[in-house]
Amino acid sequence: MDAAVYATLNRQSGLMREMGVVANNIANSSTTGFRREGVVFSEFVAALDEDPSLSMAHASGRHVDLSQSTIGQTGGQFDFAIQGDGFFLVDTPQGQRLTRAGSFTPNESGELVTPDGYRLLDAGGAPIFIPPDAKGVGMSADGTLSANGQPIAQVGLWQPSDPLSLQHQSGTMFAASGVEPAEGATVLQGMLEDSNVEPVSEIARMIEVQRAYELGQKFLDAEDERVRGVINTLGR
Repeated sequence: MDAAVYATLNRQSGLMREMGVVANNIANSSTTGFRREGVVFSEFVAALDEDPSLSMAHASGRHVDLSQSTIGQTGGQFDFAIQGDGFFLVDTPQGQRLTRAGSFTPNESGELVTPDGYRLLDAGGAPIFIPPDAKGVGMSADGTLSANGQPIAQVGLWQPSDPLSLQHQSGTMFAASGVEPAEGATVLQGMLEDSNVEPVSEIARMIEVQRAYELGQKFLDAEDERVRGVINTLGR
């Protein structure tokens, strides 16, 4: 295969992947606690036998934008938002996961859970239980929950032990090779953090990616016509 065609096909594949990531960002621009993602392109050089080396770009991974987003007031007793770095830790069937989405509610057992039923974990990694007779549940800045004037639990704030191991799983959930307590962040009650996606910027990026893909496709179509022309000429 011609080197230019091979490089273009490799580029087209990366652009398609980036388009999917951008589309997912736009779709989640209103999702509580969603973190914007971007595609990371790396360059590698293919050493050919007798021809000059070929430099190509490859979409090798995703970058998670962990920047703080705006926080809106909801008034919900079990709506929590993180001001600063860190994540909530929840227990899922696939293992512990990190999230910035802070909408929780007590289940039938009194444990605070996400809308999907995953249990919120405290600073010690245990489920948080809200007594059935608890009234006026309040929270201090360090995540300590109190009811009837008595502390009942402390919401844990966590961060990945290795930031490079953070991987987006689905929705607002992230997996990491290990977690450790996050320092310096505060928890706000009755508030939720918005998605950190900027729709206008993402739409502009989608247009750029689409145009780049169309240019690549035009080159491939022209190259296909050229090859067909050569074959037809030789076949006469």
